[in-house]
Parts: sequence; C-alpha cells; structure tokens
Amino acid sequence: MESRLIPERFLFRFLLPVRRRRPLWTRQGCPLDESYRLFPLALLERQRVWADFRAAWDEEGLAFWLQVRGKRQPLWCRSARPEDSDGLQVWIDTRDVHSVHRAGRFCYRFLFMPAGGGARLADPVALWLPIDHAREHPRPVGEESLRVLAQGQSDGYVLQAFVAAEALSGFDPLEQPRIGFNYAVLDREFGLLTLSAGPPMPYAEDPSLWVSLELIS
Repeated sequence: MESRLIPERFLFRFLLPVRRRRPLWTRQGCPLDESYRLFPLALLERQRVWADFRAAWDEEGLAFWLQVRGKRQPLWCRSARPEDSDGLQVWIDTRDVHSVHRAGRFCYRFLFMPAGGGARLADPVALWLPIDHAREHPRPVGEESLRVLAQGQSDGYVLQAFVAAEALSGFDPLEQPRIGFNYAVLDREFGLLTLSAGPPMPYAEDPSLWVSLELIS
C-alpha cells in the first residue's frame, strides 16, 4: 500500500487533555466554552474541519458538545436508520487499551442525533449500539443513562450529549484518568469527520486506532 493511502493520523499515538466541569450536566445541557475543545486531528491531513467538538468530564460521567455550521441542506435524521443519519457517534474504552484490535466489555459505542425521534421526527435521539466484530460486548446501556439536547440553527445545529458514569463499566476518572476515545460526525452534505484515523482504517471497531483522553482538573 502506498503511504499516501494511509491516513497520517494512523502513524502516531495521540493524548488529548479533557477538562473537568462542575456541574457537568444541567437542564440547559453542557454549554462548553472553547477551552473544552478537542484539537481536530483531521487538520494534520489538511482536511476541512466543519464541526466543532468539545468534551468535559466529572465523576458523574462524560459530556459532549458539537456544533455543525455552514450547511445549506436540511438535516436527514431517522430513528429507524440511525447509522445512516446526520449526527454524532462516540466510542469509549474505559481501560484505554491499544494492544488489541477488537473491542471488549469495557468498550462502548453511543449515537446521538439532533433530530429523527418522535412522531414528527423532530426530537433528538440518544442510543447505545454494539460495536461491530467485538470479542465481548458490555451490558446494554438504557436510555435513562443518556441525555441529549439539540438546537437548530440557520446553517446547522448544536448538539449536547451526556453519558452517565454508571453506564460505563470501569469508568473511574480519579484512579484511572485516561480513556480511549474516538468520534465520528456524519453529515450527508459534508461527509464524514473522525477524530482518529478515518477510512480505510477500521476506526469504528478497532480500539487500537482510538486516541487517549487525559481527564485533567
């Protein structure tokens, strides 16, 4: 394989800091300022970065903030077809293991959509999904452990999401302040934007490709 066909992000191990926030989640969600932004590693491959992703943590769980701007087309979100819809997927490995290529019981996959739920397909959606080709799956996560809010804008949307600590086996940020992590933002107009190495690498199922997040105060 020619080196130009290999994503440059595949050649490095990344450790990104994530700041603590208290309170982490309120009725207004998690309005994270720019200090919580994760550096968009796609810039290393000179890709266009059309989404702003931010993250925070506390003992109660993990929170995410996403803004997509510059859209000219309407959102396409369907709760019956979540993996084909516009939205955000995140992968979490509470053990931050990079020596295996198949997900285990400490690896989680969540999907959040800014719309697609409810009778009129206007409600945001939060789901736990199994990871493809995993050697072992965690216990399924119920919707009561997930939160999602979304606000439409003239050229995009803001999405806020929360995963409760009790949903994440092995999540102990004070004793083990590093987790494996990846995200993918899917948009039918813009395409796919990932944190770690994207296609053709199996970023959605191989934990060794995910980055490490350091949960700092």
